[in-house]
Amino acid sequence: MGTPVDSTPSFIAAALAAHSNAPGYPTALGTAEFRTAAAGWLQRRLGVRVVPDSILPTIGSKETVAWLPTMLGIEPGSTVLIPELSYPTYEVGALLAGAQVRRAVCPPEDSAGISLVWLNSPANPHGAVLPATELQRWVAWGRTFSVPIVADECYVELGWSAEPVSILHPSVIGNSQTGVLAVHSLSKRSNLAGYRAGLIVGDPALIRTVWNVRRHSGLLVPDPIQAAMAAAYRDDTHVAEQRERYRARRTQLAAALCSAAFRIDHSEAGLYLWATRHSDSMSTVDWFAERGILVTPGTFYGPAGGQHVRIALTAADERVAAAVRRLAD
Repeated sequence: MGTPVDSTPSFIAAALAAHSNAPGYPTALGTAEFRTAAAGWLQRRLGVRVVPDSILPTIGSKETVAWLPTMLGIEPGSTVLIPELSYPTYEVGALLAGAQVRRAVCPPEDSAGISLVWLNSPANPHGAVLPATELQRWVAWGRTFSVPIVADECYVELGWSAEPVSILHPSVIGNSQTGVLAVHSLSKRSNLAGYRAGLIVGDPALIRTVWNVRRHSGLLVPDPIQAAMAAAYRDDTHVAEQRERYRARRTQLAAALCSAAFRIDHSEAGLYLWATRHSDSMSTVDWFAERGILVTPGTFYGPAGGQHVRIALTAADERVAAAVRRLAD
């Protein structure tokens, strides 16, 4: 369904244990070790140059998605734009702030009532990647109307047939991060879902607003977790190894689905295959369930998912192999 099952790398667990004597309160700003390691990763892997003070550790990325509208102080009754198909927590976060949502695939003609825009690339559920030109359009629109543009990039290192680009890359934002934030997670790329480990980075003014709310509301990442995060961000080898696990599972599942007369749409990056046989999503869920395979109905992510299901690559190798056999029956 989407929960990581592979082991947390031992060197990350060792970093957690080595810092387990933590009698003091953590800071919302984060440790210098974490922020330096994260800044190094952003530049090394994504071509994004930031100062460490524009990075905050978060309690995973879901917490950020749920509470960012509130932390940014958006007006109750205003509108938050979310992707046409999207993770439900974008809508939940808007509702928690007293806002409403509107699904959008491109920048609207004006900004009437809009207080925040969420982008997601590579996207959950369908794995589509927004090209730099599309990201540029959103950034330009947001700056024109002074509306923050926030990109959820938790799958950015998992490109398959397309190479994702961060919204903070100079090819998108130029020399200024004004009005732009990016959200990242260690859950999938480092198998740290149980650690609740993520970050938010970008516009220093927006980061300071978020920091002020986090430090006064107790949204603090424990120091041992931050030490583990720093270790994860300093190492690229374990990420490459995990990518290959996901690549192998993706290859097997995609071939089996195509042989079973499914069409796979988008899915050029991330951890999911977005599949359809041109019937409603719940009947397709039932078809899989009859074969002992659990998938997610596309309607979970929005009305436009009515004929698709989301199939995750996060099952263990033996479970993927079993699913492939069942799809062939």
